[in-house]
Amino acid sequence: MRHHRVRGGGGVGLHVVDAGPRDAPALVLVHGWSQHYLSWAKQLAGPLAQRFRVVAFDLRGHGASDKPEAPEAYQTSRLWAEDVAAVITSLALARPVLVGWSMGGWVVQDYLRHFGPGALGGVVFTGTSPRIGRHADPAVVAMRKPDVRAEGMYSEDQGRQAEAAIAFVKACVASPLSKRDLAYMVGLNMLTPPGVRRAARMRDEDWRRDLARLEVPALVIQGAAERVCLKPMFEDMVAAIPGARSVIYPGAGHAPFWETPERFDADLADFAAELHEGAA
Repeated sequence: MRHHRVRGGGGVGLHVVDAGPRDAPALVLVHGWSQHYLSWAKQLAGPLAQRFRVVAFDLRGHGASDKPEAPEAYQTSRLWAEDVAAVITSLALARPVLVGWSMGGWVVQDYLRHFGPGALGGVVFTGTSPRIGRHADPAVVAMRKPDVRAEGMYSEDQGRQAEAAIAFVKACVASPLSKRDLAYMVGLNMLTPPGVRRAARMRDEDWRRDLARLEVPALVIQGAAERVCLKPMFEDMVAAIPGARSVIYPGAGHAPFWETPERFDADLADFAAELHEGAA
C-alpha cells in the first residue's frame, strides 16, 4: 500500500493511501462519520486491488489527516468538495469511480455540487442520504435510535465517548462483530476528536437538485438490516438520481463492504468494469 500526503481544501493535509496497479481504473473510497480509511481494509487488501487502483483517504479531522479545531472547517460544503478534488488531481486519477459510505456519501455529493461529474466515471453510494439537518424528513430522523444518534461521542468525557462508540459500531452491522473486529472498529472511531464529530454533523444540506443533474451512472447499495440510514432515506436517495441502479443486500447492515465484502466487491467491480469498457 502506498501512502501520500495531499493538500486539501483550505490547506488541510489529507492522509491518502492507494493499492493496486497505478495504471488500472481507479476507485476512490470515501469513509463515513468518525471512521477511518481502514474501514476499507478488505477492499484495499483484497482481490479488488488486483484489478483496480483502490484509493482511500482519511477525511479531514479523521485518522491521520489534519484536524483543524474551528467548527467552520467541517461545516462548509466547498471544503469537503475540494478535499476530494485534491485527491483526484494529486494522484492524477482518470475518470475514477467515487464510492461514498454514510457521511462519505455527503462528501461525494459536495464534490458533485461544486465540481460536477465531468471528471468521473461513475458514483456509488452506500448507506447515505440526499438531505440532512433541517432539510431531512423529521419523521424519519425521529425513527433513529439513541445508539445510532451516538450523541455521547460528542462528549469530552472519554469514558462516555468510548461507551457511545461501542454502541454505535454495534449498530452499524447486522450480525455481531468478532471481538477483534469490534475492538478494531472502536479504536478507529476513537481517533476522531469529539469536536470534529459534532461539527461534521451540524450541517444543513439538500443535494437533490445536484443529484438531479447527475450525468454519469450511479449505483445505490443498501443493507436490508440497515439501522443508520433507514429505508426511507435509501428510497429518497434512489429517487433523487435519474436512472440510478439500486441493490439491497439481505443480512447486511450499515457496512455491507465489511459484512459481505465478496458481494460488495463483485458488484463494485462489475459496475466499474462496465463503465471502463463503455468508455473504451
